[in-house]
Amino acid sequence: MTTATPTPVLPTANLPTAKMVESSLDPTAAVLDEIVPAGEPWMGVVRKGQHLRIVDLEGNQAVDTLFYSAATMEERYSASDTVRAQGNLYLTTGTRLLSNEGNAMLQIVADTCGRHDTLGGACSAESNTVRYALEKRHMHSCRDNFLLALARADCGLGKRDLSSNINFFMNVPVTPGGQLTFADGISAAGRYVEMRAEMDVIVLISNCPQLNNPCNAYNPTPVRLMVWDAAGAPGS
Repeated sequence: MTTATPTPVLPTANLPTAKMVESSLDPTAAVLDEIVPAGEPWMGVVRKGQHLRIVDLEGNQAVDTLFYSAATMEERYSASDTVRAQGNLYLTTGTRLLSNEGNAMLQIVADTCGRHDTLGGACSAESNTVRYALEKRHMHSCRDNFLLALARADCGLGKRDLSSNINFFMNVPVTPGGQLTFADGISAAGRYVEMRAEMDVIVLISNCPQLNNPCNAYNPTPVRLMVWDAAGAPGS
């Protein structure tokens, strides 16, 4: 007789107390201030000591994000190392984003949303089909956005280099039984997350084009990216 293995139950401790901290940086001093249109990818470099801010302009817009070391792109953001190190599934002020080498890539230094997802992953043609319907397969997705940006950069990276991403501003609670639930967002217009780079990093973003998920009211919206030099940022 075979005994069934019980389903592991995740501790409720993975629901953190939101650490809402505002930034003291002057928007007029930013060295980069750019709008990423709804549904579009973006790729760029943030140098060690610089601060990167992502602003949710209209509220509840998921910003799927990956980080790579600018020195060697084989070193990249690791969701598993980050979650294990902080003992928490969600990201907020104080979180250190770790690489697959165990190095700190960035640290969240300000956050007016309070919690960001590490588990929901990026939408794709395959997930559009499974979650919604066969006729949704052709629709744009974050995975396609990532691949498009990498192809444009001609950096030698492709599908195998897409690891588990961060979903900034997305709300994906975990049930006591370990199930993921895609819930109403907790962000709002003008809220932001700000990170200090602990090494030179390549930032790969998909401003999620998903039209089938109610979390953004079926309406993808633009986001704002801002970067400040280390000289003008406190604690750098």
